[in-house]
Amino acid sequence: MSYLMFLFLFGLVLGLVAVASNPSPYFAALGLVVVAGLGCGVLVGHGGPFLSLVLFLIYLGGMLVVFAYSAALAAEPFPESWGSRAVAVYMGLYLMGVFLVSSVFWGEWYEFAWIPADELGEFTVFRGDVGGVAVMYSVGGGMLLMGAWVLLLTLFVVLELTRGLSRGALRAV
Repeated sequence: MSYLMFLFLFGLVLGLVAVASNPSPYFAALGLVVVAGLGCGVLVGHGGPFLSLVLFLIYLGGMLVVFAYSAALAAEPFPESWGSRAVAVYMGLYLMGVFLVSSVFWGEWYEFAWIPADELGEFTVFRGDVGGVAVMYSVGGGMLLMGAWVLLLTLFVVLELTRGLSRGALRAV
């Protein structure tokens, strides 16, 4: 189980570096799907299968629409891919930053902190994600409204960033 969690977390960090270093929304959307899948795998490994399923479905239903819309407005004829020199330089810089930050905290990471909630079954009354679902539906209304507001703000920011100085796909109108 520890090796699987290590692979999920390693892929999550590499996917986040790939998303952060890529200027094209086409490849960034693909990287975000991979990162969301690996992040949900980490949540499943720690005992939250319902939360990871809800998170992945909401992500696929909502955020991919935003990225598809922004990619349609970008309308680049030759987008930069992960193999171009500028993107490779950014990936190297980000990986070096991740390595430096992780080397500072390397002595304080312990493998016993990766124990999932289901492996402590004899000490609990119910599964690890049931209590979180109850809290999410009882006192999570304010957080739900704040999350909707952040997603709306993100939509406008992404659309403004991809539009730039030109009109993108709407310049022919």
